[in-house]
Amino acid sequence: MKVILLENIRKVGSIGEIIDVKRGYARNFLISKKKALFASKENIKEVEVIKNELNKKDQEKKKQAKSIQEKIKNKVLEIKKLSTENNELYGSVKPTEISQILKDNEKIEINPSLIQPIKEIKSLGDFKVIINLHSEIQEQIVVKVISQEETK
Repeated sequence: MKVILLENIRKVGSIGEIIDVKRGYARNFLISKKKALFASKENIKEVEVIKNELNKKDQEKKKQAKSIQEKIKNKVLEIKKLSTENNELYGSVKPTEISQILKDNEKIEINPSLIQPIKEIKSLGDFKVIINLHSEIQEQIVVKVISQEETK
């Protein structure tokens, strides 16, 4: 299915580009999240007209992403979790939890869907987490999982 991108999307394409993607991806993600339009003749003309405006919006998003990147650069977040004797967690640390801690401690709101742990966080220790702030901007932070019992 041919669509016109309204945003820069990593590993997919840039603003105004007409790309061919699978139908489900186009309908369920790109078009529903207003990241793309169906590539009809009218839409192609419309996108050409608003392309500069879309580039300005993208630059704004990029500036915001850069400022967040500066705030979280080299951050180490501590998470206290219940654990077993052999340092395994009851459950795991999810992106929503990391997002909530960033919001509480750093006053930075990051959508959990932008947070990617490099590997599942299911035990105590330090874990690297990638945060995708923009299609061109990524930042890596460290999540330090410590036992709740140790702090009593």
